[in-house]
Amino acid sequence: MTAENASTDPYGIVVVASSAGGIKGLTAVLGNLGPTLPVPVLVVQHLDPRHRTVIAEVLARRTDLPVQLAQDGERAEPGVVYIGPPDRHLLVLADGTLTLTSTELVHFVRPSADLLFESAAGTYGARTIACVLTGTGSDGAMGVNAVRARGGTVIVQDPQTAEFDGMPQAAVDTGVVDFVLPLDEIPAVIRGLVEAKRQ
Repeated sequence: MTAENASTDPYGIVVVASSAGGIKGLTAVLGNLGPTLPVPVLVVQHLDPRHRTVIAEVLARRTDLPVQLAQDGERAEPGVVYIGPPDRHLLVLADGTLTLTSTELVHFVRPSADLLFESAAGTYGARTIACVLTGTGSDGAMGVNAVRARGGTVIVQDPQTAEFDGMPQAAVDTGVVDFVLPLDEIPAVIRGLVEAKRQ
């Protein structure tokens, strides 16, 4: 794929990262994407691996899109939200297949937004939208660099409006972010981007 036609190809995936305060942030974004979306959404939310997670059930009640914990080896389908399970890295392969790994922690976390973003950038290139929401630490910053390097689009929650500004600020500090937005403006921008190139 040349850079010339990459810019006219429709987006193929949305990848989202959040940590502390993330349930509220994810609810605001996913809950306002509408009942249909022409691309899959992959989410890394830092979760305590010592407890069974109910994040998929919680988010499923707050969005019209189907939400589920990602399963190793399944193919990402358009309009479905896949959550990385606790203590497993979530990656996406060239054919859209999801892979879960227990490789070492990245920046002290697993799942890692950096690994998800880097795998999406490698797979989808300029057809990637990466979004960083509230959270502590800097997970996602290396990943947004990878997404922009491949021509993808980066959206970050305005750190001043984030419950925890560590992750959004680290992403903004990379200097490669396309949109810095209050939480309530992010869903419309994502929808607009993924739908614009399909008309």
